[in-house]
Amino acid sequence: MVSFKEFKNIKMRVGIVERVEDIPESDNLLKLQVDIGGEKKQAVAGLKKYYKPEEIQGKKFVFVTNLDPAILMGEKSEVMILAAVKGGKVVLVRPDKDIDVGASVE
Repeated sequence: MVSFKEFKNIKMRVGIVERVEDIPESDNLLKLQVDIGGEKKQAVAGLKKYYKPEEIQGKKFVFVTNLDPAILMGEKSEVMILAAVKGGKVVLVRPDKDIDVGASVE
């Protein structure tokens, strides 16, 4: 179990994916350039088998913004895009109505 106080330490914001690039050496990873409200961040996500770049680019999703950066296939990942996963199906988490980029998720 996670306490409410611990949960509140996780910072989530709405971001828009400005660019999606293939990571050719990887069967799974895509590199996303994301605007999370005046800040540009990079995400490396295992989405290649589930999404085409054009299905992600230009759309708003929810990102965790305060994780320690990680290096995946030589690329820095600074934020994490959220997805629901079950039975091999992956669905990205997005706002159901339009909201400004940078809006906090609480």
